[in-house]
Amino acid sequence: MMNTRILKTLLGLVLMAAGSSFAQMTPVGTWHSIDDKTGEAKAEIQIIDKEGVLSGRVVKSLRNDPNAKKTCEDCKDDRKGQTIIGMEIIRGVKFESSSEFLWAGGGKILDPENGKEYTLKMVPQEGGKKLQVRGYIGPFYRTQTWLRSQSQGQP
Repeated sequence: MMNTRILKTLLGLVLMAAGSSFAQMTPVGTWHSIDDKTGEAKAEIQIIDKEGVLSGRVVKSLRNDPNAKKTCEDCKDDRKGQTIIGMEIIRGVKFESSSEFLWAGGGKILDPENGKEYTLKMVPQEGGKKLQVRGYIGPFYRTQTWLRSQSQGQP
């Protein structure tokens, strides 16, 4: 009787840990985007899930550059002229593959510094501590690794 109770408790703990690990393998949360040239964090991006579709906004600049762009003058859609802080840069991302934890589904990401929009694929890595962000235009792509913000709890 006692052994059954202990076994059930241990099984419950293992299942909770596994569920927690899976929950971290999602892009949902707050991330630091990394500058390709300097390797330094440049912005904080918050990714949310609304009915299975992910979107992401720039919530904070992490740069000390007074000459950094404040608005997206090169944007070609409804974001033209918008302030970059608060701007939605990720749209329409959906879960695609459980084997790789791939999030894509035809989603797009905007680089507000040059106004270019890319087809997006995101893959959480290292237990959800990092996020591989890959933007495509045709056969060409650019990959960044974002870091989960330490100021937030894991999802």
